[in-house]
Amino acid sequence: MSTTHPAARPANPRFSSGPCAKPPAFSLDTLKDAALGRSHRAAIGKAKLKAAIDGTREILGIPDDYRIGIVPASDTGAVEMAMWSLLGERPVEMLAWESFGAGWVTDVVKQLKLDATVRTAEYGEIVDFAEVDFARDVVFTWNGTTSGVRVPETVSIPEDRAGLTICDATSAAFAQDLPWDRLDVVTFSWQKVLGGEAAHGMLVLSPRAVERLENYTPPWPLPKIFRLTKGGKLIEGIFKGETINTPSMLAVEDYLVALDWARSIGGLKGLISRANSNAQVIHNFTAARDWIDNLAMDPATRSNTSVCLKFTDPRILDGAAFAKAVAKRLESEEVALDVGAYRDAPPGLRIWCGGTVETADLEALMPWIDWAFDAEIAAQAHAA
Repeated sequence: MSTTHPAARPANPRFSSGPCAKPPAFSLDTLKDAALGRSHRAAIGKAKLKAAIDGTREILGIPDDYRIGIVPASDTGAVEMAMWSLLGERPVEMLAWESFGAGWVTDVVKQLKLDATVRTAEYGEIVDFAEVDFARDVVFTWNGTTSGVRVPETVSIPEDRAGLTICDATSAAFAQDLPWDRLDVVTFSWQKVLGGEAAHGMLVLSPRAVERLENYTPPWPLPKIFRLTKGGKLIEGIFKGETINTPSMLAVEDYLVALDWARSIGGLKGLISRANSNAQVIHNFTAARDWIDNLAMDPATRSNTSVCLKFTDPRILDGAAFAKAVAKRLESEEVALDVGAYRDAPPGLRIWCGGTVETADLEALMPWIDWAFDAEIAAQAHAA
């Protein structure tokens, strides 16, 4: 046990799981071409919004016949828009293994009052997709941001499914290879893997989802910011940059800069490679220690973005207090900011490993976790 401070420090201590670290080359100067003080309906605003949509399609490899829209209220707004607009036509299955998925369950069951089949798993585990009935509409998160558990590659969604798949992919998009032909609605936000600014969501619709929108009217009233159709037809303008409400042109510029950076490192393959390398640093660290472990029980389900850890040392008297104290020590030394577990998750640490984080910074952080753990064990023993 050592309480000596490590010699090296991360150059960037920002390991928050949202808003996430900016791309390494970011500076405010990169936003100098933002269309500030200009209407998003003017030619310059429309062009930039269309460039954001086109760049998203390019980097993520989204099929040409899928629509991509910029919508209000971040990923939450996009998910709610999809559920309120599409659900109710047929039976629904809700899958949840972390807090945000549980939130979508609450909205569908208690707000929309649908008699949904609900499948849940504890933090660190995932539901059994073999039991899911894809003749129903299925709502799920691809990567549990608060649990560090993602859908494994072994899961196969039927190509000939009758229902729609509605996937919250906010901490997976730009870091994991999503099977677009098996997903009918995909949502995410700019603030996650590309480190964009908050408040803007992305809504991706398959042709099957568009068909549902144009042929089904839900029985409940829809707020204006949720309306995707008019007169039984999709409002195509939403998917060409004509946003429902006014977007921040500064945030749009920031997203365009992030997309340019993604291109510079090899696009999606480069982003995935960076995230995998980052997560592996932590996996190697936990494998070499018997007092800390990955919250994800099955290595095949471990996230490469929001890596969640739990302390397993039997000497720990109060898990929640201990984890908070370790996170506080790391923050007070300014070596890791915002790495405490999510408030609804089991006590521990949550370290963002998406592509905007530098591997060298994670390598520099690991000895500090050793230090903070040893220091807190010593403090606990002294207090006893």
